[in-house]
Amino acid sequence: MDLVIQDARVIDGTGRASYRADIGVQDGRIAAIHREGDTGPRPTARRHTLDARGLALAPGFIDMHAHSDLALLRDPEHTAKAAQGVTLEVIGQDGLSYAPVDDRTLAQVRRAITGWNGDGSDIDFTWRTVGGYLDALDTAHGGHGIAVNAAYLIPQGTVRMYALGWDDRPATPAELDRMRHLVAEGMSEGAVGMSSGLTYTPGMYADDSELAALCEVVATHKGYYCPHHRSYGAGALQAYEEMVNLARTARCPLHLAHATMNFGVNKGRAPDLLALLDDALAHGADITLDTYPYTPGCTTLVAMLPSWAGEGGPDAVLARLRDDASAERIRHHLEVVGSDGCHGVPIEWDTIEISGVLDPGLASCVGRTIQQLADARGEDPWTTARRLLIDDRLGSTILQHVGHEENVRAIMRHRVHTGGSDGILQGVKPHPRAYGTFPQYLGRYARELGVMSLEETVAHLTARPAARLRLPDRGLVREGYRADLVLFDPETVAAGSTFEAPRTLPVGIPHVLIDGRFVMRDGRRTDTLAGRAVRRTP
Repeated sequence: MDLVIQDARVIDGTGRASYRADIGVQDGRIAAIHREGDTGPRPTARRHTLDARGLALAPGFIDMHAHSDLALLRDPEHTAKAAQGVTLEVIGQDGLSYAPVDDRTLAQVRRAITGWNGDGSDIDFTWRTVGGYLDALDTAHGGHGIAVNAAYLIPQGTVRMYALGWDDRPATPAELDRMRHLVAEGMSEGAVGMSSGLTYTPGMYADDSELAALCEVVATHKGYYCPHHRSYGAGALQAYEEMVNLARTARCPLHLAHATMNFGVNKGRAPDLLALLDDALAHGADITLDTYPYTPGCTTLVAMLPSWAGEGGPDAVLARLRDDASAERIRHHLEVVGSDGCHGVPIEWDTIEISGVLDPGLASCVGRTIQQLADARGEDPWTTARRLLIDDRLGSTILQHVGHEENVRAIMRHRVHTGGSDGILQGVKPHPRAYGTFPQYLGRYARELGVMSLEETVAHLTARPAARLRLPDRGLVREGYRADLVLFDPETVAAGSTFEAPRTLPVGIPHVLIDGRFVMRDGRRTDTLAGRAVRRTP
């Protein structure tokens, strides 16, 4: 064998009890599993033997909701994910990413999601199609590839931007045909499905009939629909039900992004969501979901604004913010009505913490809430928020402290749950989930709190997402499967990242392999770039 991992506690991804075994790796795949007590010779290695006593061996973790669209091209190390044991990320999330585009759309989407991925000034945007973007991942960093594998969702908001701009109106038949063509083209080029951001402009301007028409195309190509739906606050349950009904109408598999019940109106209401899903599943629906194991959310400050303020794109938003009458109307929607950007709930400025800024001159704002900044200046919070939006050119990111621990725990136990970091890597003080989601599941929620067994937790992070992605040879420790593997210490694994030090790497994950090649060894990032674009299985 190229490599033999000896005496590992194998947690194979099925959820069944772990067992002790030697694992032989040859040509990037698991070639032999020799369980303790098996007859016959143990596998031997001609290159490397790794003593795994005291360590658990699991399939590589799959991050079902990642925002590494440019980070994979920018940073060959990408230690934020590699050090967690992530071997595959699903990007193109929340309806906004960088393919398919034309020159106009690319310029607009770069501005729209600067807070998620940076402005892209350090990226050579040579592609315009989904296939071109996936090729760029394969040939990144001098042709060596990327740090971890990546699958791509076609972003519905970008598709709408491409076909009809930033107008808040129904698509014409010709525009809908154009969008259907773009989705079909992207699916044929390897995308695994389509995402939406239905609290983000311009994707939120699509009605259900438009979304269903695009989902029908996705279903034809055996992909899935991944919506960030219309509300996680007021009307959250109705928003979930809308997506379930839409997917049923389109006969399209559904994967609910960062599925949670936030804000005070939803405290303790996770059982209502789970009852809705159980009923749909009992009637034959194909539904999965992902969550991150933290209570605060993370997005951009501009995303809080009402949808009408976003019509026309970023320049139009800034113009409205500079106009006193329009700005007052925005304030009224935020603070009194409850804007759709803030999930229909009147905004609470003491829950909005600045996590990153585009302008270095505004760095003193990071780590403080809008309320704290306003109090220090002796002004009302909207004046502070308005000034920050204008001065930072809509680039500020936020943590929104509106979640509920009991909801987080209840949803993660569900049988269709998978793990997703929703990790935004930009900003001085990003959400710690970007660096800590997977060890947080293993350490805090499995070992310390006992929310799930370690075996069940690993299944949520490996085999279940692999099944949703229709990957025939990933997600399990099984002979013939790709040797995407993570070795961790069940007694010490933990997220190092905190809200105070969010870029701290985890502990207790010494080794990570992709295709049998070490991307982490003895707790250090190697120079291996084993990641590639994972295209949809026909």
